[in-house]
Formats: sequence, structure tokens, C-alpha cells
Amino acid sequence: MSLSNQSSGISRRNALKNMAAGTAALAVSPLAFSSTAGASALRKSSNHITLAMVGGQHIHAPNFAQRMARAENVTTKYQWDSNPDTAVRRQEVTGGEIAESPEQIFNDPEVDGVVICSITDKHVDLIPAAARAGKHIFAEKPVGMNGDQAEAIAQAVNSSGVLFQTGYFMRSNGANLKVRELIQSGALGKITRLRLSNVHSGAIGGWFDTEWRWMADVEQAGVGAFGDLGSHVFDLLLWLMANDTPVSCTGHIEQAIARYPGCDEYGEGMVVFESGAVATVAGGWVDHANPNQLEVSGTEGHARITNGQLYLRIPGQEITANEPWTDLPENWKHPLELFFDAVRGEQGLPLITADEAAKVNRVVTEVYRGHNSKSWIQL
Repeated sequence: MSLSNQSSGISRRNALKNMAAGTAALAVSPLAFSSTAGASALRKSSNHITLAMVGGQHIHAPNFAQRMARAENVTTKYQWDSNPDTAVRRQEVTGGEIAESPEQIFNDPEVDGVVICSITDKHVDLIPAAARAGKHIFAEKPVGMNGDQAEAIAQAVNSSGVLFQTGYFMRSNGANLKVRELIQSGALGKITRLRLSNVHSGAIGGWFDTEWRWMADVEQAGVGAFGDLGSHVFDLLLWLMANDTPVSCTGHIEQAIARYPGCDEYGEGMVVFESGAVATVAGGWVDHANPNQLEVSGTEGHARITNGQLYLRIPGQEITANEPWTDLPENWKHPLELFFDAVRGEQGLPLITADEAAKVNRVVTEVYRGHNSKSWIQL
């Protein structure tokens, strides 16, 4: 079947044009933002911060609302969503008031940052508007509907100087941190192959039948199952291979049960790096198990994560794959909690940059394009 990262034909010029036009549909005008709003958000204040949730329809929004509610020294002043009922449900968890529009939030000098959990097609308006207002930004992934849009959004964020974070949580896992350490230190030798998988049975279980139906509509979500779950492991892949450069990609993306018309349900992508390393990435909503999450093969060793446990084999160092490797770095905090720390001005762990998030968008877009054209795409 022919599937694509939605709106992949949108050019960078059109994406920038759309952002420059402001957010008329959401009643957000960049001219309305006072300089005091930006100055307040960019200041390094005391431990206490004031946030707002802008959009609450993402499937992770309920969990994020709970994290905002229980976080120390965090006040949620506003909730806003294009669906008022959604805003009320999130407000019941976080407290605060219902904003009449995003503009009300962006123009409030008391608001230090925003947590954007809207439908993805709203990101092109909301994220740049928040950046222009000087609000620090946590935006749920993906950043844009496609690579062009994500790169334009990243440009707007970078120009503003605000903090940015997104929801790729796999970097925070201790086993993944250990694998990255082994790759970056050269302990595994020259990396030849990587395999990554992130799948669940959401389509089979009807997870997206009701409240989260938009996530299976590529007109609103930008991607289907492969892009939704695959983007997490694409981020992990690019982060693990930070000293290498992806140069080409392709993929095969399909439906299995066609529960959601026009929405892909599983796929595999392939990425080749400048070094010659080749990676395969799986993402889907029609899998009943995902035992083998990560495999890395190098000329000096091998690492795999099976059922959440890390197994290593490094010849000559008496390290075999018979028992799980338990000497792991401490898990990092959840990405949203790292964002809280950063907005408070605390010296903490690195955030995921807007450019990194856009790079994931770009690779996912090109894998879809490779599938549709049945060809390799240069990155």
C-alpha cells in the first residue's frame, strides 16, 4: 500500500510562510505578545515555576498532567485545548484555570513555560507562537507533521533562545545509557549492525477507536503506527550513533488488519550510516510482544536488550551473554521532569534539542518516502 508521512509535499517555504502568518485559527497573534512576557519566561527565577498545558489531546497528556500536578515547586496556571471538555479533564488533575485561547497563556508574564500536548497538526502554529512569546517549551513528539515542517519549527525555536524538550523517553533508560557508553567509547569496536524495535498491540486492541482516534488519522497525526512508535527508536538510534552520520534510508510500511482506514499499522525502516553501519528500525501497533528491543553488533563486542535486560558479549574481557549485565547507569528522570529542572535553572542532564527532534522527523519522513518510491533516499 502507498503510505506517506502526511503533508510530505509541504515545502520549507510553505511551512515558514504558515508560521509567519501566525495562528489565526487559534486566535494567536505574535504582535500581541508583550516584551515583558518574554523577559519573564527567560529569566532565571527561584525554584518555583509556573507552567501551562497547551493542548491536552495527546495520548500521553493524562500522564503528563499527573506529573505536573505532583511535581514540587511547579504551579499549573492554565489549561487550554481546542476541545473545551479535554481542557476541563486535564484541569481536574492539575488545577489552574481554563484559558480562552493560547494567546492568553503566551501573553501572561507569570507563565515560564508550556507543555504542548495538542493534536500534532497544531504544532506548526503553537510551538513557534510559544517561542516568540519567550515561553520555554516541552512539546510532545513528533515536533512536526513531516521533516520540512519540523525543521521550520526548530528554526523558530532556535531563533527565540528558549529551552526546548520533547518526549523521547528511551534515552533515560539505564540499559540504553550503557549501550551508548559502549558505542561511544569504542568498547564494541566498529559498529556494523543495529536492530531496534518499539511495538505494541494498540490497533488490535482498539486503543485509538474513541478519545485518541485522531492519532490514527494521518491528516492530523502526520504518521501512522510506524511513525508513531518508530520515532522513539529512531531518536534512540541517532543518539546511540551520535558520532556517525545517517546518509540514506528506505523502508516497508503496511497495514495488517486495516482497523483505521488510510493508517499504516506496522513497518520496518533501514538506515545506512557514513561509517557503513546499517540499522533496521521496527514500529507498529499489531504486535503481541516485543521481547527483543535492541541489538548492536560491533567488531569487538555485541550488546542486546531482551525483555528490558542488557546482555553483553565482549571477547577477551570475560564478559559473556549468559547473564544480564546489571552494572548500569542510574535511569534519568522522565523527559518532562528534566524540563521542569531546566526551567527552574538547575544544572541538570541535557535536554533533547529542537534540531535533534527535527532530525528524527526528517528521517521518518524519508523512510516513508523510500517506501512509497520503492527506492533508497539520500539524507
